[in-house]
Amino acid sequence: MHYGILAITFLSVNLDFFFMLVFLLKKYRLSQVIWGYFLGNMILLTASFFIGRTLTLFLPEWLLGVLGILPIWLAFHDDDDEQADRSGRSPVLNVLVTYLAVCAGCNLSIFLPVLVGESMAHFLMTLVFIGVLTVLVVIIIKQVATLPVVQRVITAHGERLMKICYVLIGCYVFWDSGLISHLLALW
Repeated sequence: MHYGILAITFLSVNLDFFFMLVFLLKKYRLSQVIWGYFLGNMILLTASFFIGRTLTLFLPEWLLGVLGILPIWLAFHDDDDEQADRSGRSPVLNVLVTYLAVCAGCNLSIFLPVLVGESMAHFLMTLVFIGVLTVLVVIIIKQVATLPVVQRVITAHGERLMKICYVLIGCYVFWDSGLISHLLALW
């Protein structure tokens, strides 16, 4: 597993949620936001891994490279995520449900192709790596969210940067799965 790809995947798939984190951090304590966000990431990563494992039982890895189309499709698909009312629940559960509602589809479709074919050992290392990134991101966002220059850049270019990352991740999945080399060999 390439940790640079994991980091880029994590950052790009969660870029839109970073805005939500700013609001959630204003509403809840830092530890509550970290736990809710952490649990959401672990649930979605685990689902992606086991769905991918199931698919590898029936299909060759190079064919699963076609799943790289999912992040590319998401890059060009406008997605209007709306947050439902979450009152009456614990803050950790509110953050978790918000994260799952906003990011489940994107995370599953992005991480599934990235995690396809990984061993259980690599997957466990991925969970630890993403878990650490999750905590670091929340702490960093808490610190930098108040900087005016950050707010301007994200507002002006955040959507475009996220789409570029999605396309790059899809291309990486095509390459890493062996799909491109298999198709070239057929030609």
